[in-house]
Amino acid sequence: MSTLGLITATSAVFAGAYLVRGYQRDQAEAQSRLDAVDRTVIPTPFGAVEYAVRGTGEPMLVSHGIFEGCDGALLSVRDLMPERRVIAPSRFGYLGSALPPAATVADQADAFVAVLDDLGLNRTDVVGLSAGATAALRLALRHPARVKHLVIISGNLPGGTTAVAQPKWARLLNRDLPIWTLKVLNRRLLARLAGVPRGFRCSVEDDRYLSEFIDNFFPVAPRAEGIDFDAFTSNPDVNSYPLEQLTVPTLLIHARDDPLACYQAAAEAAERIPGSILVTLESGGHLGLGQSERIRTEVDMFVATQVSV
Repeated sequence: MSTLGLITATSAVFAGAYLVRGYQRDQAEAQSRLDAVDRTVIPTPFGAVEYAVRGTGEPMLVSHGIFEGCDGALLSVRDLMPERRVIAPSRFGYLGSALPPAATVADQADAFVAVLDDLGLNRTDVVGLSAGATAALRLALRHPARVKHLVIISGNLPGGTTAVAQPKWARLLNRDLPIWTLKVLNRRLLARLAGVPRGFRCSVEDDRYLSEFIDNFFPVAPRAEGIDFDAFTSNPDVNSYPLEQLTVPTLLIHARDDPLACYQAAAEAAERIPGSILVTLESGGHLGLGQSERIRTEVDMFVATQVSV
């Protein structure tokens, strides 16, 4: 082997070792973050269901997005609902919640009710975030007496770009190593995949939140079953929902520049849901970057003035 070849091979070995150490370090840190979340696991007819609770105000159940879990739900609404008692179940297949055989989104709605029962709550406000909108809508349709107000933020909605089953090969990519590699080698692309519009100028605060949001994907392994359930079962299920039959006061919040869940689907859903309100954000993408104050104000006004009968 030539000197140049030896140098190249040696550099590749050191680079590989550096990446392995970095991966192991980041995975350990991710597991530590997850372990720090105070989680409760209860038995249900669907197997174990996990939830976390934060805050002391009026209760609000949050149905988290894909790649999240109860920890992601708490992070996603941290700046939006600081004065609420946030109830954050991990949906089927995420973290400590089982994925029952032949699971349906209707089952997930019933599992949410089991969490409310465990907490002694008859009714609560409900927020559906991104892919979590499917289960939130199903809960409101299936158990309207348990839902005071429904808020859908950047939701997976009928006819939308996310309301389709992913290609089968996506199972190979939606795992720890591929996502971590993308985070390390092309964080900008991963941000795009997370819903940041192309060319969007993040503030310092936006960058900080985005880093937290992406880091919170990990570890992916204990979320993998839930990611697959969302990608192949839950997301497309929303297309069959009779939105015209919703009787719960409903607020939809969606950005025009959302590159993941298209704004048009939100506008069409608002037309179908009786008495619903659509709040249009002109920017912020799927994550509502820079829009926390606006979203918080709109949600507070909505739950204060709308009365479910």
